[in-house]
Amino acid sequence: MSAPLLEAQDLLLRVAARTLVRGLSFRLDAGEVWCVLGPNGAGKTTFLHTAVGLREPQGGAVRLAGKALVDWPAAEAARQRGFLPQTIHDAFSASVLESVMLGRHPYLSRWQWEGEEEREIASAALRAVDLAGFEQRDVLTLSGGERQRVALAALLAQDAPLLLLDEPVSHLDLHHQVLVLEHLVRLARGRGKGVLFTVHDLNLAARFASHALLLTPQGTVRQGSIGEVMTEAALRDAFGHGVTRIEAAGRTLFVPE
Repeated sequence: MSAPLLEAQDLLLRVAARTLVRGLSFRLDAGEVWCVLGPNGAGKTTFLHTAVGLREPQGGAVRLAGKALVDWPAAEAARQRGFLPQTIHDAFSASVLESVMLGRHPYLSRWQWEGEEEREIASAALRAVDLAGFEQRDVLTLSGGERQRVALAALLAQDAPLLLLDEPVSHLDLHHQVLVLEHLVRLARGRGKGVLFTVHDLNLAARFASHALLLTPQGTVRQGSIGEVMTEAALRDAFGHGVTRIEAAGRTLFVPE
């Protein structure tokens, strides 16, 4: 069996004196789409930052493709996993195409410029997020949702086997939420990529994820297939508010009580 794309063993995460995650062990394999659920402050972003390698865990270990995160050179790690943060800041003017081609830098040598191949990959990524024709637009002139899709296109252009996304659809309208998540599912099922994303919308999680991590305020984590994790009882315990599960038109829906 090949090594998982991402693996955590007995993970412990703390912020100050508060324990966010305790004793988490899990593996994410090629073809899987995992969502991370939980109330505000439960540690979803902290967990994602730890999985990316932006912060050290207080206990346990994280491995990327079978190797400890600390053992990966930066450029090689960037070819193995891509990360979309929750907040995007544009400090300088740049074209949309230039911004998306930044995702290709892990594959270029120090003094190498982007070529036609990089432009074609970036253009394909823009089409995937419904931004065809935006190539020459200045990113500083875009709406928040459009800028979010530019960042998503840069992540797609990076073409890493593992995609880690922190609230990737939070600024998007309904059409583009579905479009983006459908594309991520296609990448997992059709090209064997692994996807791990945080999301607040329970119905989007139920529709698009194959597996879930449900973080609780007590530091415990429920994990497994989406159907095993997203039960009325488990969600009530995690969020402190009741939900009703409804089966309608072939889909599972969750409605707050």
